[in-house]
Amino acid sequence: MLLQGAPVEYPPIVRVCEDLKRIELSLAPAGEAREICVSPGHMTTIVFDVRTDVELQDEARFLEVTRGRGIISLLPPQDMVPGERLRLTAHIGDGPSQQRVTFTLLAHSGLATHQVEVYRDRRSRESFLHEVALEQAKNRELRAELRLMRARLEQSGGIGGLVARKKIDTYGIQVRPLSGKDTVVQLKSDGLTCVKAVSYRADKGIAVQVSLLNLSSEPWMTVDASLVDAGGREMEGLKIRQDVPIPPKGDGPVFVEVDALLSEAQGELSLTLWDDSARSITLHGLKFP
Repeated sequence: MLLQGAPVEYPPIVRVCEDLKRIELSLAPAGEAREICVSPGHMTTIVFDVRTDVELQDEARFLEVTRGRGIISLLPPQDMVPGERLRLTAHIGDGPSQQRVTFTLLAHSGLATHQVEVYRDRRSRESFLHEVALEQAKNRELRAELRLMRARLEQSGGIGGLVARKKIDTYGIQVRPLSGKDTVVQLKSDGLTCVKAVSYRADKGIAVQVSLLNLSSEPWMTVDASLVDAGGREMEGLKIRQDVPIPPKGDGPVFVEVDALLSEAQGELSLTLWDDSARSITLHGLKFP
C-alpha cells in the first residue's frame, strides 16, 4: 500500500519585494533574517563588494546559475512554490578575515528582487550618491505622473469634458433664472433664506444653483439634499457642490446636480438641503428648462 504524504505548507509571506535591495553587513543587527525575494521566471543577481564564493542549496534544481568573482546570477527552479525557502551561503573575502554569511531565497509569485548589492563594510560615498540620484529620478517620474493625472482631471471638466461624456450636444445647456413668473416658495427654513436660484438642463442631466443667505449664528455647509419631482418621486444620485461654508450673516451658492432625461423633471420640483446639525431649508416651485 502506498502512502501519500500531505503537501508541504510554507509559512506565509509578509515581506515586500524591492526591485533593488542593498545589504550592509556591518550595520545589520546580529541574527537579522537576510531574505531575498525570488520568483520562477525572474533572474536575480547578487553583487558583493569583495571576492565571494557562494554555495547554493539544491543548485541542481535551478534553471540557470552564473558565477563571477563577486557576483552570482540565478534563475530559480520552475517548481519553486510561494513561501518556499532555499539557503544561499556566501564566503566573503579571503584568508583569516573571511566572513561566512547565510541568505534565504524566499519564493514569491511573480515578484522578485532583480539586484541585490551586499557590502561587507559601509557603502562608499559614490554608492549613496547613486542611490540618491535614483530616488530623485523616481520622484521626478512620480511628479510627472501626478501632473498628467491633474491635467486629465482638468480636461474631464469644462465644456470639452461635457461633450466627451455626452452630457450635451448641439443644443448645449439651457438656463432658466427662477424669478419673475417663476415663483420659488420657501416652505421651511432654519435661519436661511434663498435670495436667488437658477436652473439648468442638458441632454442627460439637470442642475440648480441656489444662493443662500445665512441669518443664523452658525456656519452653513450642505451635507445632504433631496429633489422630489412633480409626481412625488425622489430623484436618486444627487451630487452636491458647495466649495466653502456660508458664514453667519453671509451668503453663498450651493449647486445640486442629477442625471435626468429630457422627458424627466418636468413641472414643479421641491428641493431640500440639510447640514450636519439636521437644519434644513426646503424650496418648492423649481422649474427646469
